[in-house]
Formats: sequence, structure tokens, C-alpha cells
Amino acid sequence: MAKSKTAYVCTECGYDSTKWLGRCPSCGAWDSFKEVKLGTPSKSSPITGGVRGGSVLLSEVETSAEVRLDTHDPELNRVLGGGLVKGSLVLLGGEPGIGKSTLLLQTVLRMTDLKILYVSGEESEQQLKLRAERLSTLDSRLSTLDSLFILCETSLERIYEQAAALDPDLIIIDSVQAISTEQGEAFPGSLTQVRDCAVSLLRYVKDTGKSVILVGHITKDGSLAGPKVLEHIVDTVLHFEGDRHYMYRVLRGLKNRFGSTSELGIYEMQSGGLRAVGNPSEMLLSRGNEGLSGVAVAAAIEGARPFLIETQALVSSAAYGNAQRSATGFDIRRLNMLLAVLEKRAGFKLAQKDVFLNIAGGIRVSDPAIDLSVIVSVLSSTYDQPVRPGTCMAGEVGLSGEIRSVTRINQRVSEAQRLGFRRIVIPHTNMKGLDRAPNGIDIIPVAKVQDALREMFTTQE
Repeated sequence: MAKSKTAYVCTECGYDSTKWLGRCPSCGAWDSFKEVKLGTPSKSSPITGGVRGGSVLLSEVETSAEVRLDTHDPELNRVLGGGLVKGSLVLLGGEPGIGKSTLLLQTVLRMTDLKILYVSGEESEQQLKLRAERLSTLDSRLSTLDSLFILCETSLERIYEQAAALDPDLIIIDSVQAISTEQGEAFPGSLTQVRDCAVSLLRYVKDTGKSVILVGHITKDGSLAGPKVLEHIVDTVLHFEGDRHYMYRVLRGLKNRFGSTSELGIYEMQSGGLRAVGNPSEMLLSRGNEGLSGVAVAAAIEGARPFLIETQALVSSAAYGNAQRSATGFDIRRLNMLLAVLEKRAGFKLAQKDVFLNIAGGIRVSDPAIDLSVIVSVLSSTYDQPVRPGTCMAGEVGLSGEIRSVTRINQRVSEAQRLGFRRIVIPHTNMKGLDRAPNGIDIIPVAKVQDALREMFTTQE
């Protein structure tokens, strides 16, 4: 009989060693090594699966169109690329309490045409029913509670047994940190258990063709074992983010093997759950900010959706020795770069000024086209002079002070016209890609930062 081998694995980061170590050389954790037996897995085990077969020629592989399941949620369908792909493993990550469970529960209550198994390792059956009744009472679009099966279980083996008995179309596991497999030696929630369960579920998905959605909790620094470890295992990674003090939540696609990763879904947290925001521009703009300094409107694009959003800046004299720089919803390093461009290329002295920047609504925007609105709002607050009313802008700022072209300029201009803006400032290089000037809005092309600032703050109409 072959001698069984053992290894020592760190339960915090997964580092393996041939001998026991008091301190992990990878993550620095003390007394985290556990002995794990290495053996040949059973081919009939539901955890490991069987051998799929030998290699084949690429030309001999038969393909078919992707079958997608309608979630009856336009925002979720958009981020997924048109719906949930049948036979895919999806990870929904986010900070605890941000609304992941609420989003999934109200989604599955709408999917009455499918048999769904909702597995909860953190809540009881009574808690789930109370939440489902509250959601269905406040939202008439949600179905009755007769089409959803719930299972409060933390053992992966028992989850497989229930899945085999019910044969559901979709399985939701909330959360992946709460479940564990008997074949793992580490404690539930550790990196080793989370990774083993995810690999097992991936094999289950590919062998059976069922769809599985995992919920994963992460901290602000992403250090908790969970989504950061599973990103390379699952098919799709969705991140649910937002400040709990704001009403808006953003659903981003960080990885998608079946669609684009640049899509964005916006929800509004209400007493009756999460409501999809179909027109984010009207929700993110404040109509009472005209005539106030430090406010500029940017025409941004996330995925396939254009929307207008406010950038708010506050500039004041530094009360202490070092000037402060703070940004909410915007990259602080890019803010420092834009301030350096203003000082070097445009001659504005901001070294002794505190600069605070905020993207309204608690949404984080990564579109470089909002660079122009950032510098305009900063200078508007510096000199306490408001931007010309009815003006929005889109443009990337280069290190030499030039206004660089942005993508999909026609959609940005059309969105600004639809919301009643009279003027839009765009890079002059985008004039070639502009189909035609829409009626009711003036197109102002600029080449440098100085030209843009001259157009923003002049009082002539």
C-alpha cells in the first residue's frame, strides 16, 4: 500500500510547506499551519468530479449559442451581459451590510419560471421569510413565496444532496465564507476552505450545467479570505459597492467570461429594497446648485451608459503646515496630478491650499473624461466664481495641459442635450468624430486647459 503523504498549509493565505512552521513566511501569521493529508481523490466523489476525457482537436469541438436566464432585473442583466449564463459560476462580492443578500433575494422572487435553491449559512429560515415577506409586500412586482426553496446549511456535502433531490435551475449560496467541506482540514471561513469549496462548485457547475451564485464578504482593504482568492476560479465577478450613508449602490463587473466588464448598474436603496435606477443622470444632478462655486457637471460614460454627474470641490487656505488632499469617488493620485498640471501649466498656485473633492451621490467614477470637470470645480472654488449656468464638459487632461479626446462623444452630447444643458465643452480633436451638432446645445471645442477655463468662467452669454 502506498504511503500517504502529508503537508502543512497556512490557514490564512494557503502557503504550503513540507514541515510545520511557527510563523508563515508569506503572510506573517503565527501558529496558522495545519497538517493536511495528501491522497488520491475518489473519482466518484461529488467534490472532485470525474475525468472529463482526453484531448480533442479545436475544429472538432461542437459549439452552441449561450443560454441565458432572465433575472427580470434590467440593471443586473446589463452587468451580466444580457442575463445569467446557464452553467456559470458567479461571485457577488461586497462589504458586509451593503445589500448583497437583499439584491439576490428580491431578484429570485421575480424569477418564477425557474426552480431556485437559496442556501443560507448565516440566517435562519424565519429570518429569510421575514425579509422575503417585507420585500414582496412593499414591491408588488415580486412573486409569492411558493416558488423558492430555502436551505439553511453550512455543509457542502449536504448542499449537494439537496441539489440532487430538487434538481434546481439556479443555486444561490450566501455566503461562501460560511460553508465548508468535510474533505478540508481547515476551519470554515479560512482561505483553504473557501478555495476548496469554490473549486468543487466550479466542477459541479461544469458537469451538471447548473448556475451557481456565490456571495462573498470583503473588507475595505480586501484582506479577508473570499472574493480576492476566488476571482481566478469563478466565471464572473460582480462587485456591489457604495457608501451606506448614501442611498445609491453601484454594481460593477470586474470579470466576465461571457460579456463586457465595463458595464455599470445603479440601484437606489429604499425601505422596500433596492430599486433599479434607469436614468441615473436625473438622480445624480442637483437642480439647486446653479450659481454656487465649486460645482461642475461632467458627461461620463460607464459601460454602454452615458450619464451626467456633479464634481464638487472645496479649496481653502491650509490651516496647518502641510496642505491636505482628499477625494471621495475619485482617484487621489490623479487629483494630485491634475493639481500639478494646474500649477505648472496654467500658473495657479495651489501648493498652500487644502483641496477636497467629492463625486456627488457616493458613486466612484473611473472615466478619464471627468478630468476637465475636476480642475474646473477646483478653480471655481478657489476664486469663488460659479461656472456658467447650463454648461457641462467632457475631456481628459494631459500632463502638458492639453485636453485629450474622449470616446463616444456623440452619446455624451446627446445626454447633455436631453437633460436641458445649453453648452458642452469638448476636446477639439473630438469635432471630427461628432456626427452633427444637435439642436438646442452649443458645442465648444477647446485644445488646452487655459482655453477651457476661459470658456467656463466668462460672464458673457
